[in-house]
Amino acid sequence: MSVRYDIAVLGGGPGGYVAAIRGAQLGAKVVCIEEERLGGVCLNWGCIPTKAMIASATLYDKMVNASKFGITVEGKVSIDFETVMQRKNQIVDGLVKGVEFLFKSHAIELVKGHGVLKLPQSIEVAKSDGSKEQVDADKVIIATGSRPLNIPVFPFDGDGILSSTDMVTLTHVPESLLIIGAGVIGCEFGFLMSRLGCRVEMVEMMPHALPLEDEDVSRLIERELKKSKIKLHLGKKVAGVARGDSSRMVSSLDDGTKLETEKVLVSIGRSFNSKGIGLEEIGVELNKNGSIRVDEYMRTNIDGIYAIGDVAGKYLLAYTASAEGCIAAANCLGKNQKIDYSGVPSAIFTDPEVGSVGLREQQAVEMGYKVKVGRFRFIALGKAQAENETEGEVKIIADADTDRLLGVHIVSAHATDLIHEAAIAIRHGLTATQLGDAFHAHPTMSEAVLEAAHDVHGLSIHTLKAKK
Repeated sequence: MSVRYDIAVLGGGPGGYVAAIRGAQLGAKVVCIEEERLGGVCLNWGCIPTKAMIASATLYDKMVNASKFGITVEGKVSIDFETVMQRKNQIVDGLVKGVEFLFKSHAIELVKGHGVLKLPQSIEVAKSDGSKEQVDADKVIIATGSRPLNIPVFPFDGDGILSSTDMVTLTHVPESLLIIGAGVIGCEFGFLMSRLGCRVEMVEMMPHALPLEDEDVSRLIERELKKSKIKLHLGKKVAGVARGDSSRMVSSLDDGTKLETEKVLVSIGRSFNSKGIGLEEIGVELNKNGSIRVDEYMRTNIDGIYAIGDVAGKYLLAYTASAEGCIAAANCLGKNQKIDYSGVPSAIFTDPEVGSVGLREQQAVEMGYKVKVGRFRFIALGKAQAENETEGEVKIIADADTDRLLGVHIVSAHATDLIHEAAIAIRHGLTATQLGDAFHAHPTMSEAVLEAAHDVHGLSIHTLKAKK
């Protein structure tokens, strides 16, 4: 007699495994179907491995510049890339095992294989040994994620033309790298590979790097990219990539420029994993871009089927996927919870980091707001000076009429940590005055947020008086 589950989760990434755990916490009998390893792209080939690599590169950079802290390092500081990658793998393996242990502790069944919906309440799982298993459940949560967008003009080959997934399985640091796309992934890898000694060039069709961020943020990051000796080709397109006579990659730009590098990283978007899982056959509606259409309860158009995470196409972020997973799991069990995307922060692990939440200044103006802007540069902050992390600033955008916070943008060391007080403030409708009135410990990097909040009204203590 086959087992019937309350909830079947198709996909075990940061949306799927969280949905499975939340469902079990709420008393459901849950099964999760995953073709590869628990944790999805984020844990295995994205967020975690890249941050482990960045940590190694950052420590190397600090050791090279140790003399600034009064420390003498005798002998040559060098990178053992094989050990860097071994450390990365150990971290990833440990965290994957941790998720597996969480499944066991919550009595969640894990079925390994490729799942395809045959009926709204039935999934056929094709296993690696060629066998098939039918999984039946009252409710289904689709959490199949996304993958790097493969462009026909320069398709991934895993050797000369790489995806972001290929980058975390490199066996050596390339002598040179062209990055197509200066968005979040491109800029993170640009700084990382440059720190590791790779010559990096970047091509971006938009006028700025990080084109979706506030323009002041983009300009600050462009300055830091250039300081890192990364050559930027902005407002340009790559017309094609071919292997040259020396087995190096030759990339042709639309203006006729040719760039020769050992490797090429394509980082210009992701595609949704909505094909080959039975959606068309059972009538699940898709958006034009291939993502699954869902409402604010994470419901699809088919009763009992929910979709979350990247494949639902709202925010392609691990942490929004997790939040959506919790909502979907609760609603599978009769709750009536809506997703609220107000105050979703952005975290970009460049050097310095970028943290942002809410509206960009130009976006706020275009929406009809009369804005006031407060700024504070980290070079004026005691903690930043002590840590030799003086690059960047906090920029706060407030409604001039109500003082309500509209957007906060931080470029600095630890910006991805600092942004969260702003995310909470914006989510709950706080004003710049209220944010500035909150006590901020001294000496800390977070004092820059306080100073920028006061600067909205021209009251920052550690900012020079403006000339009239």
